[in-house]
Parts: sequence; C-alpha cells; structure tokens
Amino acid sequence: MTEIGGATRVYALLGDPIAQVRAPGLLNPVLARRGTDAVLVPVHAPPADLTQVVRGLQRVANLDGMLVTVPHKAAALDLADRASDRARLAGSANALRREPDGTWTADTFDGDGFVRGLAGAGHHPRGRRACVVGAGGAGSAIAVALLDAGVAHLHLSDIDPDRLETLRRRLSAAYPGRVGATARPRLADADLAVNATPLGLRPDDPPPFAVAELPAHAVVADIIMTPAETLLLAQARARGLRAHPGEPMLAHQIDAYLDFFGL
Repeated sequence: MTEIGGATRVYALLGDPIAQVRAPGLLNPVLARRGTDAVLVPVHAPPADLTQVVRGLQRVANLDGMLVTVPHKAAALDLADRASDRARLAGSANALRREPDGTWTADTFDGDGFVRGLAGAGHHPRGRRACVVGAGGAGSAIAVALLDAGVAHLHLSDIDPDRLETLRRRLSAAYPGRVGATARPRLADADLAVNATPLGLRPDDPPPFAVAELPAHAVVADIIMTPAETLLLAQARARGLRAHPGEPMLAHQIDAYLDFFGL
C-alpha cells in the first residue's frame, strides 16, 4: 500500500469481533494500485459503545466514511441521517458516507455483492427457491437482493421471532406472494440455502442448518469468510452438494464501495 501521511483520507471498518475481517486486505491494495491516498482501518466497536464510536468518528475531519460488519448493520442504519431505498427495505446498512455537512448517508452492498458472486460462480438465482437462514443485517440485505434478482420464492428463518416477523412483513409488502418465514429453515424444496448467521466464525460453532435435509441439486452458500471452508461448506461438499464460500460476496462489493465513497 502507499505510505500513510498527513493528507491520507481515513475510512473505518466497525465490528465486534474484528480480527476476522477481510475487507482491509482486499480494499487497501486496490487503493494503492490506483494511487488513491486513503486507507481502511479496522475498528473494534462493542455494541454498547457503537453510538459513541459513530458519533465520535463523525467529528474526525479526515475520516470520510465507514464500513460496518457483524453485529452492527441494523444499528448503523438507525445512526444514519439518510439511506438508500434498499437499505431501508433491508433494515440494515454496511456503508456510511460522511457528507460535507457532517451527516451520514447509508447504503447496503452485501446483497448485491452476494448475488453477483453467486451468478459469477454459475449459480444464478432467477426462478429458484431460496432459503436464507439469518434475518440480521447481512441476511436481510441478501434477501432483498435475491428477490430483486428474480427468485421464485424466498423462505426466511431466524431464531429471533420479532426480527423474523418484522423482515417478513416488510418484504411481503414489497414482493407480495414470494416470501415465507418460519423459525426452522425450510430446506426440503430449496434450490439455494444461505447461511447469513455468524455460525461458523468459531471452531466450535454448530452448523446453522442440516445439509441432509436439502435436495441433491441444491447449492449451499455461506457468508462467513474466515475460515474460508466452514463446517457447513465441508458438510455440503461431503454430501456432494455444490458449495459457495463467503469471499466472493465481499470481492464483488469493492467497486461499489469505491463508487459510493467517490474514490
């Protein structure tokens, strides 16, 4: 990367935990190759401190924006002054841009990055039946993007009944007749099953759903990036199912980030 100096523009990546994030390793080399004097820095922000961190960063004159990861994507939207339509529909944001007047503008790129990565691997979702496990920040954005990409039906599941029902209602209003939701994943008729939960970050995490319940033609996708081969993906491959890892979702967001931040 280019040498950091007094004129370097700063971007922060907020999360808890933060050690697993891959975005700095992907984005900073792109900035360096383009000769852009900017850097993305990971910031460990526990949930209880998020508001203070975001408001504090808002006052840092050489900080132009933030990326947001687990578990802050829904909370980040609430801290923004304005947001894109897709971010409001998803109820989450993973990027905030500081405007000249100091306010935050929010957008979400998780869903678009996920669908682009999926299609790039030959798994276009149009006309398919999808099951998304996890209705949090990333899961909600992925759900919106899959519906926009033309899935025939989307089934949501989450262990939090209030969060699940809130997302189901919002998406059902926007995409009538194409959205269902239950606490337990509906896998038997799924062409695509997506883990959009944090399960898989830790070595002792159980799999988020049972691949044995999926049909033989199903694609199993995981948004976890570290480790690249999660237990879920290993189990899918062992059963002969097609497995799609997490990194393409991030790789296909890089250009969108650069555009959003004017870089």
